[in-house]
Amino acid sequence: MRLGVFVALGLAVAVALAFLVAPEASSQPDGLEKVAIEEGFVDGAEDHDLAGSPTADYGVEGVDDARLSTGLAGALGIGITFAVTGGLVWLVRRARRDPAGGAADGPLPEPTA
Repeated sequence: MRLGVFVALGLAVAVALAFLVAPEASSQPDGLEKVAIEEGFVDGAEDHDLAGSPTADYGVEGVDDARLSTGLAGALGIGITFAVTGGLVWLVRRARRDPAGGAADGPLPEPTA
């Protein structure tokens, strides 16, 4: 299977999971929040710096349908992660090229002490 097809299928599966599975996640508190409630210090919690961002709380601001909002937030996260990872791979590949512009042969040389 070609790499491009493999990546496209992986992205399709990830986006499908974001829209089909993520909205089914429990709305109950997670483990950390549950402990904070049980120990009585949950009221001291403060919002983080990104609490007002467009995708805070696993949803997209302005989208009224909760399932669609959660799916879109997941798809945006997948897209951002893919773009950052793709950029890093591109940079690493570019750095591995030899000064003449061709691809380096074999693995990178071992560092010398």
